[in-house]
Amino acid sequence: MDNIKFYEVSEDYVDYLIPYAPHLFHNKKQGQQNSRKYIGVVLHINNMNYFAPLSSFKSKHYKMNETLDFIKIKNYAVINLNNMFPVPDGYYFYVDISKEHNQKYKSLLLAEYRYIKSIQNKIRKNALTLYNLKMKGEKSNLTNRCNDFLLLEELCKKYK
Repeated sequence: MDNIKFYEVSEDYVDYLIPYAPHLFHNKKQGQQNSRKYIGVVLHINNMNYFAPLSSFKSKHYKMNETLDFIKIKNYAVINLNNMFPVPDGYYFYVDISKEHNQKYKSLLLAEYRYIKSIQNKIRKNALTLYNLKMKGEKSNLTNRCNDFLLLEELCKKYK
């Protein structure tokens, strides 16, 4: 499988899923300078590509331990695998970091990407384990905070 990369996902597609995925965030809040980046492809299953949102590191994250669904990217960002979702072909777009004009943001993306590449096997292993737990119908705090992957797959197939 190829290296994990950064992507942006169609705003219209994210807006389409939000009513069915309460943990999914909009790509860009009002006043936010840069749109949300997604880590992909974290999982390729059932002929679908899954992406996980990358979120900014906040002070609360210092106190939080990594879990199966929560991975720290040093003190740069976090990946919430419980919020991963499938995206149909044509609705995700590769982020070419070299074309970023804001040098500070470009440096941040490069640092995040270098670290993510170094732990991509862990990211994929955790994503698959989490997916399988959710699909087996396991009931736990962990699976309760996950998106409904089966529902999102159906919605993904219908989206065009």
